[in-house]
Amino acid sequence: MNLTEILKRNREQIGRIFNLQNAQKFFIFDFSASNKELQTMDMENALQADQYVKNILRENSADVGIGKYAEDRVIYKHSPLFGTARTIHLGIDIFLPAGTKVFSPLPATVHSFQNNRGIGDYGPTIILQHDLEGILFFTLYGHLSLESLEGKTVGQKIAQGEIIGKIGTLDINGNWPEHVHFQIIADMLGKKGDFPGVCSRQDREFYLNNCPDPNLILKLQI
Repeated sequence: MNLTEILKRNREQIGRIFNLQNAQKFFIFDFSASNKELQTMDMENALQADQYVKNILRENSADVGIGKYAEDRVIYKHSPLFGTARTIHLGIDIFLPAGTKVFSPLPATVHSFQNNRGIGDYGPTIILQHDLEGILFFTLYGHLSLESLEGKTVGQKIAQGEIIGKIGTLDINGNWPEHVHFQIIADMLGKKGDFPGVCSRQDREFYLNNCPDPNLILKLQI
């Protein structure tokens, strides 16, 4: 059964992962090679990247920044984690201040969690397991605070709308601007506490099929 179709059918019962009712404006970032501004940035400088994001949001009077799904990016060169081939983004990034609460969009159990340390990695990460129409699938939340992992246990029941964590600061989130990487995963491929958030162009079709558009859950008007 197709996960995308199941999520579309259940759209009305899916909750939000952020309380964004008061947000007036979104800004959609371009992290591809077509953004010439990125060519002048030092991608290894986390503070510079964070300031770039915050400046863009301020200049555009935007409350929330969005990093696109399936985007072919040039921003991963600062980390050996990605090599030169992995450039296709498999989630959606939501740029909000550190400390912003993250909620479960559906009833869930905790599949796994861990702190994925390292430059360019997720930092504190939580993966939830959901069941819709008898089909199991997973949602991943990367770049959280360390406190988000406290008290979590594998198999723990999570209610829809329950706070699962908060956005982390760049010093513990893998040296990224403050945001959450949100991803839907059909098959965890045996992984726990971690899952690729970026793939190569060669593997694009496989991973995009396994990780459908996160906006099926986020329901952002973008």
